[in-house]
Amino acid sequence: MQAAPVRATAIPSFTDALRAVESLLMSSGQRTARRNAWTSVLEDRRRAKDRVEAQRVVESVTRS
Repeated sequence: MQAAPVRATAIPSFTDALRAVESLLMSSGQRTARRNAWTSVLEDRRRAKDRVEAQRVVESVTRS
């Protein structure tokens, strides 16, 4: 009995598959703009979270 053949290439992740489709459908500039926009969204969310935390600290200090 022979052993099963070993697969030499890794199975791409879902993210890799989406990026491959994206590269087929969008030009390079559009991909860059989309990624920059998403990075901005994530940064805005982080700043909002930081603002909420800072507000909680200020409120806890002013109550004391």
